[in-house]
Amino acid sequence: MVTLKKQFCGKSGLRKSIMAIKRDQADIWCSKAVRLRDGKCLRCGNTETLQAMHLVGRRNKVTRYSLDNLLTGCAACHRWLTENPIEAYHWYEMVLGSGHMELLREKSRGILKTNEALRKEIAAHYREEVRKKEKNPDHVVISWN
Repeated sequence: MVTLKKQFCGKSGLRKSIMAIKRDQADIWCSKAVRLRDGKCLRCGNTETLQAMHLVGRRNKVTRYSLDNLLTGCAACHRWLTENPIEAYHWYEMVLGSGHMELLREKSRGILKTNEALRKEIAAHYREEVRKKEKNPDHVVISWN
């Protein structure tokens, strides 16, 4: 599911390789659900260029689709948090609390093997949560796991 892209780097025309992880419907609907849940960047309050930010990286399947592992950030804050992991951890801990971070750390040690049927189930769950939240702004979005 990982594809490799080539991009030009700076004026010198040097090429660099970056990894781009393919997103499927489970990723798309999970992202919509967390952005709808939070409604703004939780770091700066911006409501534009919103993205779903994973505290534990997306490669960890057991936490990839868990709302415990997702916050909403604008593109600038998402990049800053990614590039400054020590400061990011302290900010996450301040926002979520040390207990939440410990539970997330424990959860991330688990194993989950996904397949197409499971990802379809996850997508359907978050699609329904988005529909409920759009219909009723007071609805609390429920995590798949």
